[in-house]
Amino acid sequence: MNIFLLAVILATVTLSACAQLALKLGVGAVSSASRASAGGMTALGAVVTSPMVWLGLAIYGISVVAWLWVLSKTDLSVAYPFVGLSFLVTLTFGAVFLHETVTPLRLTGTVLIAIGCVLVARSA
Repeated sequence: MNIFLLAVILATVTLSACAQLALKLGVGAVSSASRASAGGMTALGAVVTSPMVWLGLAIYGISVVAWLWVLSKTDLSVAYPFVGLSFLVTLTFGAVFLHETVTPLRLTGTVLIAIGCVLVARSA
């Protein structure tokens, strides 16, 4: 696997995690706003108009286009295990940006997934 292909794969994984973060921030803001306003906009309407939700969807779109390019250049069995790295990136984003608790068990499981991805990549 060449370095450019690896970089694009890692970029798609990171973009996917960024999309998850944006979506979480978007629906979190909607949830807070819905609780604050009695009888206001419905939750669905608030989600549809949330800029962070739209940003998350746009990031996903970019990620999908890049992923399609990756799939055209390498075997699915080589590329897909890298998706497991998104667990590690998402865990990090959750801890850093959302102040989520990372337990030792959760961290261990996530690191094991990442190790598996590295082993698969080395077999390519």
